Amino acid sequence: MHIKIYFNDKPLFLCDAIDPIVEPFMHHDDAVFIDELNVHTVKSMIHEMQLEKVHAGIFLHADLQELKDAFFKKFDLIQAGGGLIRNDKGETLLIFRRGKWDLPKGKLDDGETLEQCAVREVWEETGLQANLEAPLLVTYHTYHQGTHFIIKESHWYTMKVAGEHTLRPQTEEDIEEAKWVDDSSLSYYLPLAYPSIVDVLEAWLAK
Repeated sequence: MHIKIYFNDKPLFLCDAIDPIVEPFMHHDDAVFIDELNVHTVKSMIHEMQLEKVHAGIFLHADLQELKDAFFKKFDLIQAGGGLIRNDKGETLLIFRRGKWDLPKGKLDDGETLEQCAVREVWEETGLQANLEAPLLVTYHTYHQGTHFIIKESHWYTMKVAGEHTLRPQTEEDIEEAKWVDDSSLSYYLPLAYPSIVDVLEAWLAK
């Protein structure tokens, strides 16, 4: 098994074995491989992943939970919920935010469940009152917020809307456009989307 964490657009794989998804990265000259877990190697991997010359990382340890716990200790964790929304024409909703195609999502509020957060964020960012269906994927990405180094853990759910709806992109969140896209056209948008969003869309297309 593995957990993928994005540093900007660069994947770091925390894994307990080299599976078929991780294996190709083992042969990349610009990938970092570490298979010893201690405080120093965790710091080293975080440092390496921020270097321009490094484009991927693989951290191997027999106990994936122990590895995750040790790694996540170095970050502040923020949880978020988001939705992959489908209409009754078989189309998926995409939003355009800060120069990339994205999906509606946002931070968990106090007292909310992740499911409630996802439904609320979809409403706020698109104007759609969507019906939550099932969990789809959890993604992770890192960013800096002042002196804090954050891991955002985003929980994605499939959602459904029926009938005709007016889309209302939330401009306060820098959303410029919202549009419905059919499955045959989704591949066009993948190179123009955030890496974690590509993972969510590909998880849907693989279902």
